[in-house]
Amino acid sequence: MQAVLGRYGLGQDVDQEDDDLLLRDLLDMHPDAAEKVGPGVDRFRIIPTPRGQHKGREAVLVDGSKVAFSYQKCLDAPTHRQRVKAAMRTGAQPQLNAYYESRKASHTLVSDESGQPLAPDDTHVSYFRGPRFHDIALEFVQAAGGFDTVGLTAETARGLALRSPWW
Repeated sequence: MQAVLGRYGLGQDVDQEDDDLLLRDLLDMHPDAAEKVGPGVDRFRIIPTPRGQHKGREAVLVDGSKVAFSYQKCLDAPTHRQRVKAAMRTGAQPQLNAYYESRKASHTLVSDESGQPLAPDDTHVSYFRGPRFHDIALEFVQAAGGFDTVGLTAETARGLALRSPWW
């Protein structure tokens, strides 16, 4: 995080893709991510911290509002809600991998956004600009009765959610 802050001056937008993606992932880990992100993040800017002695970061939302956030708060122990979302991501990973492999095998491995071919050995990620995982997970969990209705296995089992009747 310090390296990212060091690359930019106060008031500058974060314009390097890797830095932007890191901040998006970090903000998604914030315990109040849904409230912080609101309508969606347009970009990040470097700002002075409240005491003005250090650099901080703020998310500039698509509606033009600005939200500062603490990266340290993002790195605190995950809440139950965050652990459920992580379990859901882990549970979906085999399907994502199978989809990728089927597209690779059928030579249809192209960017869903640009239509450009993707090299299977390229380490970059093609991001889908549809609904965020957070929104899909929230809708799913709300239909099941809320995050508190989801039980999790012990941490040693990577936090995978126990199977429930609703999934």
